[in-house]
Amino acid sequence: MLNRFLTRRAGGMLWRNTVVSTGVFLVGLGVLWVLVELAGVDPVIATGISFLIANSIHYVFGRTWIFAGSDRSVSTGYLLFLGNAVVGLAVTVGLFWVLTHWTPMNYLVARVVVSVFAGLAVFVLNAAFNFRQV
Repeated sequence: MLNRFLTRRAGGMLWRNTVVSTGVFLVGLGVLWVLVELAGVDPVIATGISFLIANSIHYVFGRTWIFAGSDRSVSTGYLLFLGNAVVGLAVTVGLFWVLTHWTPMNYLVARVVVSVFAGLAVFVLNAAFNFRQV
């Protein structure tokens, strides 16, 4: 399986995914800030909400640019994408909780650190199992 990800094609998908992920992550980070600072929502709950919003936006770009040419139907692909996002959400919220409760790390910095791990996990799941591109 690892060899399937060590190709130029997979590298291109990872690059496109990184571009899209960065953009939607910034949107999600903005939503997180608004929820915590302006709406008074608990940071862990706000992280989950912002993550789901960002992932819904991400699917549109994933379908049309990152994994273009997938033969999976839009509705099935979206459901699988959200299922993969749940795995990412668990990684995100779990690691976020650990970093914000067991370290002095600021919640926004913790969210950035966590995004690297969750993002790679979700990319692998989508590339291999949802869009079947690697």
